Amino acid sequence: MPPAADTTTTPARTGDRPQTERPDASAKYLGVLFAVAIAAAAFNLRPVVTSLGPLLDQVRGDLGMNPTLAGLLTAVPSLCFGLFGFAAPAAARRVGPIAVVTAGMGAITAGVLARSFAGGTAVFLLLTALALAGVAVSNVLLPVVIKRYFPEKVGPMIGLYSMALSAGTALAAAVTVPVTSALGGDWRYGLGVWAALGALALVLWLPVLIAKRERGERAGGAAVPARLPITRSRTAWALACFFGLQATGAYVVMGWLPKIFQDSGIDKGTSGVLLAVTMVIGVPVSFVLPNLAARRGDQRLFVVVLACCGIVGYAGLALAPAGGAWLWAVLVGLSNCAFPLVLTMIGLRARTPGGVAQLSAFAQGFGYLISIPGPILIGRLYQATGQWYWPLGFLSLLLVPQMLFGLRAARARHIEDEAVLPVEPAKA
Repeated sequence: MPPAADTTTTPARTGDRPQTERPDASAKYLGVLFAVAIAAAAFNLRPVVTSLGPLLDQVRGDLGMNPTLAGLLTAVPSLCFGLFGFAAPAAARRVGPIAVVTAGMGAITAGVLARSFAGGTAVFLLLTALALAGVAVSNVLLPVVIKRYFPEKVGPMIGLYSMALSAGTALAAAVTVPVTSALGGDWRYGLGVWAALGALALVLWLPVLIAKRERGERAGGAAVPARLPITRSRTAWALACFFGLQATGAYVVMGWLPKIFQDSGIDKGTSGVLLAVTMVIGVPVSFVLPNLAARRGDQRLFVVVLACCGIVGYAGLALAPAGGAWLWAVLVGLSNCAFPLVLTMIGLRARTPGGVAQLSAFAQGFGYLISIPGPILIGRLYQATGQWYWPLGFLSLLLVPQMLFGLRAARARHIEDEAVLPVEPAKA
């Protein structure tokens, strides 16, 4: 006869329970840390640019920067975002997107801090480009990280990312001058202080990098082609054009809106507040809009609504800038919320994290390059006419192709279905 089974119940040891519960608790805490790290990274993606604008005259005077170089400085962000953004997917395939974003936070911190000690224009531009390179790769790969590690929460996480980005943009524009004054009026302190936020983001990303232990392409668990022929996808091209046109409007607004209000008789202080309103309105909308957009099969309704807000806002700025200044600021701010919308669509238009990486690099890379001439052309139109009718009319017209490209990009499609090599028919 076989021996009787041992029915003695072994008492549970006090050390056993934590061993079964600890992985779940650790995963939960790591998820929260990861979400906070994403928000912190997004917060650092625009102060590099928007903190410089209010202090540009001081920087020019101290460094002996001529107007041509100052104009080049305003075009550097879009150029760096486009060029360095193209390199992000290859770097992510080699070492993993988390490692690249972590390095991006390091580049932002080092570039912002070091440029505040620059003794000449060339060094200042070079260090600004270093910081913008960190911004560029993070721009491209944060949606990839969200797609890979939060596949069931793409909408809410893109919303958190967009909200933090909008908050960083608005805060840097609003408080850089007061902070500089509080620190003695030296622009070097006013710009350098933003490196502290970059360092905080870097500290948050390092434990995430260690915990995830990515190994490049193998880390995501999804096999994706190294080189998807993305230029064959009409959706990818539509997203790139939509991204570029909305970026054109956003950079024109950031650079010229205070001047538009000041030319209508509004004082500098109020014009700065109106610009802040335009940016702040994007904070709550950037959180809500991606959630709403991700729940729908397509996002065409949002494309149309945001474009109409921009058309009305620009028309109001042209016809009665002072009379309805607050309303126009709100409408233009809503129009600029096409940015979180296009980020959401990038995350939805590809099936895999690898596909999102390539689509994000393609759409943002070409998109930012498309946006480079816009602010320069607006300035030339204003210089030639001395009025804002033609520049604002041009911006309104740009919203028409933006809407058309957006309608094409907003349809429920996946680039993997479009970006494929044609299959030759089998020979008999």
